Amino acid sequence: MEKRITTPLTAEKVKDLRTGDTVLLSGVIYTARDAAHKRLCELLEKGEKLPFDPKDQVIYYVGPAPAKPGKVIGSAGPTTSYRMDAYAPALIREGLKGMIGKGKRSDEVRETMKECTAVYFGAIGGAGAVLANSIKKAEVIAYEDLGAEAIRRLEVEDMPLFVIMDCYGGNLYESGRKEYLESVKK
Repeated sequence: MEKRITTPLTAEKVKDLRTGDTVLLSGVIYTARDAAHKRLCELLEKGEKLPFDPKDQVIYYVGPAPAKPGKVIGSAGPTTSYRMDAYAPALIREGLKGMIGKGKRSDEVRETMKECTAVYFGAIGGAGAVLANSIKKAEVIAYEDLGAEAIRRLEVEDMPLFVIMDCYGGNLYESGRKEYLESVKK
């Protein structure tokens, strides 16, 4: 089922999503990759303030290419999500409701998503130029020294995503594979 969602991504919106749903996401989201996640978690451990409030927010695992003249951002395809798995549970516990990336997640991330009502969206790898078209504004808000991996505040419009893992434990990587194998047997 296709759904249109505008951030903030509240628990009520997350509860309405099921594995396999297609989503057109609009509103404000943030970018962060491995190095930024490490710094965010170090701040949490010290009890210090984060550069943005993760409550009801979405983090896109991306290190965008530089913007070409007249463009807001360069190619912005998802990176492999498991690299954030050591840090994601802490941010989810701080209220993060959505993550966008590609690839499988750890059992700990999945369990934390269920406990805290969060969702994992997939974006199509290799479609960074297409995904960049849905980004209407981009500004670095923290860790500029990380270059492409700096934290950015993005304004997106109808970013095409799909629900890989829902807050009920659904996992498209498992259910999709099972469905495929059953169809092959027939």
